[in-house]
Amino acid sequence: MSDHAPNPVIAGFHPDPSVCRVGDDYYLACSSFEYFPGVPIFHSRDLVHWTQIGNALERPAQLRLPAGTSSSGGVYAPTLRHHDGRFWLAVTNVSDGEGNLLFTATDPAGPWSDPIRLSGVPGIDPDLAWDEDGACWCTFAGIGQVRIDPWTGRTAEEPRKLWSGTPGAAAPEAPHLYRIGEYWYLLIAEGGTERGHGVSVARGPAPGGPFEPCPANPILTHRSTGHPIQNTGHADLVQARDGSWWMVLLGVRPRGGTPGWHVLGRETFLAPVTWVDGWPVVGELVSGAPAGSGAVSRDDFDLAELRPYWISVRSRSADSCTTKERPGWLTLRARGASLDDADVAFLGRRVQHLRWRARTLIDPTRGSGGLAVRLDERHHYEIEAADGRVRVIARIGSLRTVAAERAVPAGPLALGVHADDLPPKDARSGPDTLSFGIETEDGAFTVLAALDGRYLSTEVAGGFTGRVIGMYAATGEAHFDWFAYEGRP
Repeated sequence: MSDHAPNPVIAGFHPDPSVCRVGDDYYLACSSFEYFPGVPIFHSRDLVHWTQIGNALERPAQLRLPAGTSSSGGVYAPTLRHHDGRFWLAVTNVSDGEGNLLFTATDPAGPWSDPIRLSGVPGIDPDLAWDEDGACWCTFAGIGQVRIDPWTGRTAEEPRKLWSGTPGAAAPEAPHLYRIGEYWYLLIAEGGTERGHGVSVARGPAPGGPFEPCPANPILTHRSTGHPIQNTGHADLVQARDGSWWMVLLGVRPRGGTPGWHVLGRETFLAPVTWVDGWPVVGELVSGAPAGSGAVSRDDFDLAELRPYWISVRSRSADSCTTKERPGWLTLRARGASLDDADVAFLGRRVQHLRWRARTLIDPTRGSGGLAVRLDERHHYEIEAADGRVRVIARIGSLRTVAAERAVPAGPLALGVHADDLPPKDARSGPDTLSFGIETEDGAFTVLAALDGRYLSTEVAGGFTGRVIGMYAATGEAHFDWFAYEGRP
């Protein structure tokens, strides 16, 4: 394995990575927030090239996200571990009444169990670690810890405080506990998940400490630097088969002028780790083009089941989303009236490139719908077809406007959106431009409206997610023959 890896290794909105190795295979889980299915699971043989093999939470019994779940609510910060021949996944669902949950599987591709509730574990970001006696320790944001029975979720005692990181640092969270050599190491995130984010570590003689902080803390941060990868933190450690150590972590790629706009959400990055005097030392994060740049990902909806990268907002039912009603087509049946609504018939995928284009062929003869770039209910752009017309809609905060409108022939129609970099002009330059339009049979693209990408960024909208591109129905039924996404270098 090389000492460095081009980053991100999993591009787009894939935050809070947690990783484990089983033999020659690596498995990784990420947060999914308000999207269903939840917690994407990836597989790799080299920690660099990852393939999504499923979603851990794919049944309503596993993932409850009612319409009242806010955007950037839902499922936070998984911990994925392999112990005693079984995979274990702990998450927090911040939706009302859900809390910390534990799932198990013998195959990481699924199926995963129904949830085991960790009702005695407070806070968020539950971690799992087993000691030599087989006791399971759950450490959580704060940073506190409690011993649990992982089969029942019951706690063995009252939670106790362990270590809260660098004095004065905000948001000690994302703990992971490991036995490495003679010490137990406690890795945490601190400083908040924005530009002040960082990783710190402490060590002690037992799972409960006492913990001695590393004199070089934070062992990783890009705060107050000009590095192209920012917000680095929320890390997990893994040892490769060859004995080398690696760290997966989240980061963002801001662009444009001040304050810098990141639009893809928090992505998964990889860094080498060496050990000096019993402490982990994190190597350089090398930035580069993500795998798959220039490749076209196309779905002709010819399978009975949807591919694992497709996600919907809060829930998905066969009544509102199916490939079985019209063979070779995706059928979306309207729930909410628009993407402004919490309950909307939407099927999308995470945007994974800084420059990209997406296209779809829609038949809106029995309703209306289109192609949308979504950040949340108050921040989205879309091109919508209905009644022989197409229109480009922009929703930015409390403002909603029709940016362009045009008559089109009745029947199926190819819609498209292109995202292109903006060369920085001054401190006010945005990160990119999103151009919405229609495509003719010969591939010519007619732009109806070009919109400033900064308004679909985390710096404007807030929250913890990134852009998702997909199809939706606004009234009646909308049918989609195919969807194509292409990342461009």
